[in-house]
Amino acid sequence: MSETARSLGEHHASIALPRRGPLWRRWFAVAGPALLVSVGYMDPGNWATDLAGGSRYEYALLWVLLMSNLMAMLLQSLAARLGIVRRRDLAQACRERFPRPVNLALYVMAEIAIIATDLAEVLGSAIALQLLFGLPLLWGVALTTLDVLLLLALSSYGIRKLEALILSFVVMIGGGFLVEIWLADPDWGRVAAGLVPSLPDAGALYIAVGILGATVMPHNLYLHSALVQTRRTPDPESIRQAVRLNTVDSVLSLNLAFLVNAAILIMAAAVFYRAGVEVAEIQDAHRLLEPLLGSTVAPLVFALALLAAGQSSTITATLAGQIVMEGFLNIRIRPWLRRLITRLLAAAPAVFVILFMGEDRTGELLVLSQVVLSLQLPFAVIPLIHFVSDRETMGAFAVGRLVRTLAWAVAALIVGLNLNLVVGEITAWTADDPTGPLALALHALLAAVLLLLAYVTFAPLLARLRGIRVPVRSIDIHGTAARTVALPEAAPRYRRIAVALDFGGGEERVLAEALRQVDPRTGELLLLHVAESPVARVYGAEAEDYEVEQDRARLEALVERLRAHGVRARYRLGRGDPLSELARLCAEEAVELLVVGAHGHRGVEDVLFGATVSGLRHRLAIPVLVVPPPAADGTR
Repeated sequence: MSETARSLGEHHASIALPRRGPLWRRWFAVAGPALLVSVGYMDPGNWATDLAGGSRYEYALLWVLLMSNLMAMLLQSLAARLGIVRRRDLAQACRERFPRPVNLALYVMAEIAIIATDLAEVLGSAIALQLLFGLPLLWGVALTTLDVLLLLALSSYGIRKLEALILSFVVMIGGGFLVEIWLADPDWGRVAAGLVPSLPDAGALYIAVGILGATVMPHNLYLHSALVQTRRTPDPESIRQAVRLNTVDSVLSLNLAFLVNAAILIMAAAVFYRAGVEVAEIQDAHRLLEPLLGSTVAPLVFALALLAAGQSSTITATLAGQIVMEGFLNIRIRPWLRRLITRLLAAAPAVFVILFMGEDRTGELLVLSQVVLSLQLPFAVIPLIHFVSDRETMGAFAVGRLVRTLAWAVAALIVGLNLNLVVGEITAWTADDPTGPLALALHALLAAVLLLLAYVTFAPLLARLRGIRVPVRSIDIHGTAARTVALPEAAPRYRRIAVALDFGGGEERVLAEALRQVDPRTGELLLLHVAESPVARVYGAEAEDYEVEQDRARLEALVERLRAHGVRARYRLGRGDPLSELARLCAEEAVELLVVGAHGHRGVEDVLFGATVSGLRHRLAIPVLVVPPPAADGTR
């Protein structure tokens, strides 16, 4: 990716950081990304693992939550550092550094993690609807596919309002469990003893790894490294301040998430373990709260908090999915479609379990989804450590030896726990036929995964030890066509002409038509482009990510070339939905004519990528000149 490209283009560097003033005011300027990330640490998958751990092992696994939270704070601060300093999200950084086959494998692993995350949201929201309204679980799963419409509606109101809504969800969840703990009256001495590391039996390892996967979530690393790019950091001092304040923001937000998770586990231990009841399903926990606590308020609060957890986590999973797809593959489809695809893929295993195994097995599926997240963690954590340790690209902001050592220790612990679990599970599954087809397939899959893990771990280290400079591939958001825009001759007509450029190819033809219409003495060309990365769609005018920076630099260069040819020109860079942004910019600039290129696709491609031109003609009260794409043989 070239030095001018950016992640979540529309919102890239859109929020300025105050250099002076009280610490709280400077922190408030960066607050937000960590809050959005933290809700992923309170999703229904966390509920399942926390309830299972508390009801089965009392407070003995509380230390796992604390350890996982400390690991999460370290890793999320590294993800934020990468985004702030490099102006790359983690997926983009991988795409720059690793060969295409490795990137494809990493993308598949990341998608599996996002689907596992979304599976927890599907089941959690469906269970909450069942507890509140008595809906069959299958109906609840179907209804959750429609929350994509809710997400799109919320995004249109701007990022600060979205963050406020998320904060209200977090307050609802935390407040709910404060009520639950007050009613449960736990033994605080035993709670403190639970912070001492121990594993009561072999089964505790499975739950512990599930808690780890539910707490240190891989998709949040991709998400955080993109969201922090919305803050403008034009010089080293502002970068240093942003890194410091985002670390504070991460610590505060993730400690809030830790308190919520600890409250769930403590409640489960105080209520269910004390009563000798092992809770396998969230529904069981809800049903047993009233008779065990003697309160009708407890189950209602429990169900409302669960619904809030599912809906708030849905937003982060959606954004992470868009960031991963665009970062690894440079494929951008319409956000609602991306959301719907992810949700349908997550709903499939939920529907299968409900139909063929029964509703009483959904708790096991929730815990399994969190174990899957843990298994994917090394493939996000290890590249992240490499990137933030690289002085060639991070400069003075590369992490020091102490942080690097702690990060590698965390990575080693994650790999060790996962490897221990996987080997144990494969051995158990194949005990009856250790040389059969299933055993061979599982061992081959394990070997392939370990080979990939070895590559991302050791290839960068060996290159650094040998002094080999690993080439950073230039990744252009819009492809190579945007780099070779020619400036044609023009014929005058209008004084202010807007030219909508999507940098997908064919810009020469669009500019040629515009230049033919502009008055050479008093006319002006206004170049318009809308960055529509996931960050841009969420943060709107505040976005300032890698894509926005790339688009801005491209527009600036094109304006300079036009001026060198004697054409008065300037640009406006929009962020978010192309249709509404282009209409807004044309209205603000009192444009007399809009020249836009036809996209050249129809049917299914319209559904995938959107059709802007048709909608624009209905929103504008000025002429719209649509320039057709070049013919296949290059003729007009």
